[in-house]
Amino acid sequence: MLRSKLTSALSIVPLTLVLITSLLLITGCSEEQSSTVPPPRPVQFIEIQSADMPAQFEFSGRTASSRLVEIRARVSGFLDDIVYREGSMVQQDDVLFRIDPQPFQARLNGALALQAQQQARLDNAQSLLNRVIPLAEARAVAQKELDDARALVAEASAALEGADAQVFEAELNLGYATIRSPVTGIAGAAALRQGALIGSSSESLTQVAQIDPLWVEFSVAENQLLQSARRQRGGEIRFPEDDRFEVEVVLGDGTVHPETGRISFADAAISDRTGTLLFRAEIPNPEGSLRPGQFVRAILKGAVRPQAIVVPQRAVQQGPQGAFVWLANDNDEAEIRPVLTAAWINNEWLIREGLFPGDRVIVDGLVGLRANAAIAPRPYAEAAQADANNSGGQDQS
Repeated sequence: MLRSKLTSALSIVPLTLVLITSLLLITGCSEEQSSTVPPPRPVQFIEIQSADMPAQFEFSGRTASSRLVEIRARVSGFLDDIVYREGSMVQQDDVLFRIDPQPFQARLNGALALQAQQQARLDNAQSLLNRVIPLAEARAVAQKELDDARALVAEASAALEGADAQVFEAELNLGYATIRSPVTGIAGAAALRQGALIGSSSESLTQVAQIDPLWVEFSVAENQLLQSARRQRGGEIRFPEDDRFEVEVVLGDGTVHPETGRISFADAAISDRTGTLLFRAEIPNPEGSLRPGQFVRAILKGAVRPQAIVVPQRAVQQGPQGAFVWLANDNDEAEIRPVLTAAWINNEWLIREGLFPGDRVIVDGLVGLRANAAIAPRPYAEAAQADANNSGGQDQS
């Protein structure tokens, strides 16, 4: 009995020792783990600085001719010839159409003959008056003969003036038989062909569109106008003097028109149909690369955002409460700062609210970053230069 109890007690001792040893090992590991602190996470930051920045506004627009002229006949007649090449550039006073001139030449010849006849009548009446005047002074003829001679001169003079007017009208009509372009521009297709009877009441023969300068018309929504005015009053943005924006034109394929222009017109009222205000910019187009009817983007330059703050696009992240950035605070700890963004400019966010000069915004090492975590911040420029130096000495051959 005693032996069995002793044997049982001895069998319990090894198990107890194993349990005590395990507890000691677990306690030691826990103390070792609790005493291990992770090293600060290396991050790179930029220090915020404010500066005046150019501001630009972009609108969709469409090109239009600065002077679109309908070519119409001023006299009636048969179309003899289409002189110009349809769709080509024509210069001012270039001949476009010719109407059969023979009827107008005949009328001019008749008017010239009548003019010569009236001139002869006037010359004869004046000669008669010159003979009667001295006779009347000598009382050799009656006063009535002198009065009649003077009346003949006046009548012949008036008739000559009428004949002169007919000659002038006939010359005009003959000139109108040759139809010229009043402007330099692109001539459209001819509406009628040779042999057609045309007149002053018929449809236009073609159109000539002046393309240098060219107009770019675009509309600005009422809300945008109100918002711009509010920001200007608040000092967020400063417009150029007299609102003389420089207008850059971007074509449909992304190319930029080499010439810039100015806004030349703003409509008097907002459209009750679209709720927008129409603007027009005048753009030099000496090479004729722009044509009326093209869809373009009009970029207005010249405004300034005073003391603006921008950060790289990758520094701004989105959370449930909106946009935010990570800061390196004075204790070299990560800090979350909510921000309000305004616009994306050249891969940078314009910050309207939330950041101030001197703030250190983390731009690299953001993955896995936690609030209040210890960090080892380095300026981004210095870190980039160090990385360049480390990689620059390697042989790439």
